[in-house]
Amino acid sequence: MKKILFVLTFSIFLTNLNATESVKSISKSPNMTEQEILQKIDMSKVAKYKSYNIPFQANPNLSTLQYYLYRDLYKLNPSKGTVFYVEPSQNPDEFKFEIIEDKSVKEQLKTKGILSYLYFEDDKIIIDEVSPKERFGKFLDNETKYRSNSMGKSLPSYILGHAICEGYIDGVDAKINDWHLVQNTLYEDHKLIDLLNMTAGDQKYVYGSSIIKKGTIWNGEKNGRVDNYSLPMLKMNYFRKTKPSENRFYNYNVMNTKLIFNYILFKTGDNNFQNLLDKVFRENVKIEDFVYFFSTDGQKSNGIENMFYATRFDYLRIAKAIMDDYQNDTCVGKYLKEIYDRRVPKNLNHNGHRGEPHFNRTKSYGGQFHLDYPGLEDKVVFGLGGYGGKAILIDVEDSRIVVVNTIHYNHDQFKYDHKKLLINPIKHGKEIFK
Repeated sequence: MKKILFVLTFSIFLTNLNATESVKSISKSPNMTEQEILQKIDMSKVAKYKSYNIPFQANPNLSTLQYYLYRDLYKLNPSKGTVFYVEPSQNPDEFKFEIIEDKSVKEQLKTKGILSYLYFEDDKIIIDEVSPKERFGKFLDNETKYRSNSMGKSLPSYILGHAICEGYIDGVDAKINDWHLVQNTLYEDHKLIDLLNMTAGDQKYVYGSSIIKKGTIWNGEKNGRVDNYSLPMLKMNYFRKTKPSENRFYNYNVMNTKLIFNYILFKTGDNNFQNLLDKVFRENVKIEDFVYFFSTDGQKSNGIENMFYATRFDYLRIAKAIMDDYQNDTCVGKYLKEIYDRRVPKNLNHNGHRGEPHFNRTKSYGGQFHLDYPGLEDKVVFGLGGYGGKAILIDVEDSRIVVVNTIHYNHDQFKYDHKKLLINPIKHGKEIFK
């Protein structure tokens, strides 16, 4: 009897231990508790804004920046039942290091909203910097999972390339009219390339993450945000019986990304969709830690969102996989070349309300990537950009990659040196670092 009781007790212990390890493995901050982080922030100095993110124009103090980093890590706690996750690869891609200590990069991390900066060239990490301990570094380690914001828009495109190559979808010119969720909406007769290039003719109805009602961008934090609704709800409340504009031009918005990602889910089915994610991230990217996408409103049955979390080095692994596919002319590499060739001009007035931040002001857009960076016109560079200054630039020909994770960016106190951190490393390589 005692032996049976011991076995049962030990079994329960192992179950609880495995559950704890499971939660820890998918946590955004696996090595530091919520309470430990809060104790390191001077809450008396924190300014709390109405919006989820720090407003673009704001120049917050350090305590406020730290608090919003804490919110990124703990506001929405993930669980395996509420996110679309991928487990680490059994043989993660290992990096070589040839570190250069660059004073100007270090200075940027001392004063700006930068959490992490990585520069990779010719199969080696050259710059590996994390924010100083007295700033954000005390909250971070190499297992911390960073929020993507709109950098995550490019990932469904990369996954779509794999879905096409696996035979689930015919190609970028495939129409999505076989999907009941777009019938009787402006998107019904669209090709995937229209969504990939943000040229769906939906500029009267949506911009960025916001619904447009009667010509006004509805910036309501909850009710006006596309991210907060499932596609059936969006169709019923906003897009039913809508028609695309005859004049179609680049209109940056999350609705197009949401449609692409959930169309992949529709075409593959739940089980095959997970297999596809595993193939992309475990087999091709060879991630070292868990990565995951949010589900809509915390329920996987509602669909998938492009909001993504990964470690700083797994972001680099993703960028390197994109570069390797392009260089090796794999099936997915041919997809990347096609979306690059079919890119469209942005033609934006950056002084207007649809202008883009300086770090993201490229001339073209294609396949959910920012393309043709000023100063890099003679290079093929795929760019991922996200709110708050988040950026990944991938020079697919000269094997150079920059990964910048941030908490805040604006055109004032928190504007970092784009030329030093983004453009020059891609243009000139490691020679610019001292």
